[in-house]
Amino acid sequence: MSEKPSKYYVTTPIYYVNDKPHIGHSYTTILADVLANYHRLLDVPTHFLTGTDEHGQKVQQAADANGITPQEQCDQTVIRFQELWKCLEIKNDDFIRTTEPRHKTVVQQTLQELFDRDEIYKAEYEGWYCVGCERFFTEKDVVEGNCPECGRKVDSIVESNYFFRMGKYQEWLIDYIETHPDFIQPAFRANETLGFLKTKELQDLCISRPKSRLAWGIELPFDAGFVTYVWFDALINYISAVGYKSDEEQFKKWWPCSTHLIGKDILTTHTVYWPTMLKAMNVAMPESIFAHGWWLTGRTKMSKSLGNVVDPMDMIDTYGVDAFRYFLIAEMTLGQDASFTEEAFVKRYNSDLANDLGNVTNRVLNMISRYCDDKMPAPASSADAGFDTVLEDGLWKEAIAIAGEMGSLIDNMKLDRSVAMVLSVVRKINVYLQERAPWALAKQEGTEVEVAHCLYTAAECLRVCAGLLYPVMPGKMHALRTALGMADAKPHLGKLSEFGVLIPGSKISQPGALFPRIEAKKTDETSSLVAKEQKPAKKKNQPAEIGNQKSTPGLITFDQVMNVNLKTAVVLEAEKIEGADKLLKLQVDLGDEQRQLVAGIALHYKPEELVGKTIVVVANLKPAKLRGVKSEGMLLAASIGDSLKLVTVEGNLGAGASVK
Repeated sequence: MSEKPSKYYVTTPIYYVNDKPHIGHSYTTILADVLANYHRLLDVPTHFLTGTDEHGQKVQQAADANGITPQEQCDQTVIRFQELWKCLEIKNDDFIRTTEPRHKTVVQQTLQELFDRDEIYKAEYEGWYCVGCERFFTEKDVVEGNCPECGRKVDSIVESNYFFRMGKYQEWLIDYIETHPDFIQPAFRANETLGFLKTKELQDLCISRPKSRLAWGIELPFDAGFVTYVWFDALINYISAVGYKSDEEQFKKWWPCSTHLIGKDILTTHTVYWPTMLKAMNVAMPESIFAHGWWLTGRTKMSKSLGNVVDPMDMIDTYGVDAFRYFLIAEMTLGQDASFTEEAFVKRYNSDLANDLGNVTNRVLNMISRYCDDKMPAPASSADAGFDTVLEDGLWKEAIAIAGEMGSLIDNMKLDRSVAMVLSVVRKINVYLQERAPWALAKQEGTEVEVAHCLYTAAECLRVCAGLLYPVMPGKMHALRTALGMADAKPHLGKLSEFGVLIPGSKISQPGALFPRIEAKKTDETSSLVAKEQKPAKKKNQPAEIGNQKSTPGLITFDQVMNVNLKTAVVLEAEKIEGADKLLKLQVDLGDEQRQLVAGIALHYKPEELVGKTIVVVANLKPAKLRGVKSEGMLLAASIGDSLKLVTVEGNLGAGASVK
């Protein structure tokens, strides 16, 4: 952090209980959890609040449709949110329901005080009402008989109601936003609110509904014929949950809120309604209101009515919770919209998690196991190193530089950038291993200290990366830190930059494949990667599908080609097979596992020439025995006459990459 705060209080919106949660709910809650986790690991007192909005017309309609009472609708649906948060490894400190007595009491006390001070008055209202948004609109706001916000049909209503004198705070709010640049984030959202306030006269806010039209709500304390409008009820959760009017000490500890996280579709309610309400109540403003974008399918917002929402439980069941959390944080630039497709998910998963983080973890732990007897090696001191440590020093500087920048990135809500920078260090560890080639050093005499220092440096940098990613993927990073032999698997972000945290001689373990590579399933052009396979209808004047062509001698089908799984592999060891002049036995790293290959290349390559090379192998070949030695794949080579060369890969791609 640029300056360590004295406390951190973060909230999500409270979610409607008229239906099950979807990816939009999950994203905001995961985002809040990641922010809370970062602050907890810095020993900052942290309070994370989420919950459910359980009053209003939509809840009543859902209950009527299901043939149950509104309270039963709330009790049944809230469980879905609470169970999903557990599955997503959300560690919220409080979960508030607006049907709880602790909340209803505060709402009624607040309403009575505002009414007594003439901040609330009764008047007749005539206008248009949107059930979906639960808002009134004037004639000029309605667009061809539809709600200007959601596009649904609006209803004409004439009735008496109670109003909050919101309009009188218009000039104050404009001035407050302009003099507090951090109040609404990102900055362009503040400009949106200012544009609204400077071009339209701010109307008073209707804060009631007659029980004759809506019975499900908190009753007005000064008129039993009315219930509270859902937004005036819901927004107060942010203060009722932390002791407003019930525990003054607790309230002073946490308020004002550090960050209200919201979706951009509720910007007006949080940046106009909420500040004016707090001003009338003589309560301090929240420090920041951050509006993130929408998750889109293509260019369309995910919507239950359109049937294009992503069920987070399906993603968790298919790919695991840590990968799902990582994708949501890495893919969306906060404030902007982002597109969700399973193709994009699998591509990022395989690239960042399987090929990069998983591969480096596997390589480092395998080599420590092989060359250091499953124990963390000791780094060389500057006095007795006796060899050039420029590569090691450079890699460590890269790792701690990212750790140093993390605070600023989190402060500025650049979480996607933060994980991208951590993954850049992961890739640099891989490049470093290729350049230093500890497997080749281990073959030389008197290099034990150099090999140990190399692997210790790589492990320390991996520890830093695991610590920085812990708030995003706590489960997998806990497993990684445990594998590195750390008794305290929970990191402290303030100590990440200390070299020498890993204890030499401590036992390491093999966590298995942290992120097994996902093989894309065959689909047509418009289906998702996990959709059931369907044969597309053949269009007129189109040639037959490749897979249906008649067999021609010497030719293979497209499907046959796609069934061959080619991967890059790094040669760790190579040796001759006794009694077989042409055969070599190789130990290779495929990223998520180590295998043994037997190859007939002994007349063309010496064993020491192969160690460290990145080759291409057939990874799904049925194991076989050659001269009694098991071979678990086949390497690729090209030959002309007596000349033979291995098929290798340029650059530092590393092990486990798919060859296409």
